[in-house]
Amino acid sequence: MNSSKYVVTFACYNQVNYTKQCIDSMIKHHDDLSRLVIVDNGSTDDTLDYLKTLDIGKVIINNHNYGCGVAWNQGALALQSEWSIIMNNDILVSHNWIENLISTAEQNNLKAISPSLIEGRLDYDFDDFSENASEKMKNALRLGERHAVCVAIHQSVWNEVGFFQPIPQLLGYEDALFFHELDKAGIHTGTTGASWLHHYGSITQSLMKQEKGIPQDSDLAYRYNYRLLKQSWPERKIKKILKKRRQKTYRNQELRQHGMTIHGIRQDGEFQWK
Repeated sequence: MNSSKYVVTFACYNQVNYTKQCIDSMIKHHDDLSRLVIVDNGSTDDTLDYLKTLDIGKVIINNHNYGCGVAWNQGALALQSEWSIIMNNDILVSHNWIENLISTAEQNNLKAISPSLIEGRLDYDFDDFSENASEKMKNALRLGERHAVCVAIHQSVWNEVGFFQPIPQLLGYEDALFFHELDKAGIHTGTTGASWLHHYGSITQSLMKQEKGIPQDSDLAYRYNYRLLKQSWPERKIKKILKKRRQKTYRNQELRQHGMTIHGIRQDGEFQWK
């Protein structure tokens, strides 16, 4: 795939070791780092020193933590392409993950698409797992599903619904608002089994909770942010019920056909399939 077709971007806030692992996995799988934009949101650890050593498309340095929405917009606009892949920095990528992700979207006329995930501890051989899983699950597709750990967004989406809300106080709720706008506009989305990532699990949000004195089992975002969706309680309840029902149907179908699903949690040395 012509690398000028896409840009990959992520925001980072401290946690330099996870950023290093992410970049190392991209190098290992021969991703084109000239198409990578990293936005630092005011890191105070060794992140800036590390970023200076990288030969990548662009590094953007913010003096403060302006939140995900601002950083994601900065990254997408820095190297404008047909596809913008917005992702976390606490992930590992796999072989051909970009090509498989975008190809699946184009084959199914999707304008936003996410890869499959294994979340949790890295106590297994992810490279071997992902190679087998990508082949085994290449035809698995959950229409209407997507997630903010990683999502490839077609340029037409920016024109139709706009970018992420650049409001730092949203504290991670930017993705929910953006996906809500996609649904309102009838934009087709999906999650594919042809592309896989390992996700350690909301490392930056855990750090921010620690800094703000918020318990780890509580939400970082303001609890009443859902009001920004401008939906009534019955509307939200019905949407949640339908989403859970859809996810259960997909899970059961995938387990029957493949013995696994496109979302796994690594616990106690075993995969728990969601």
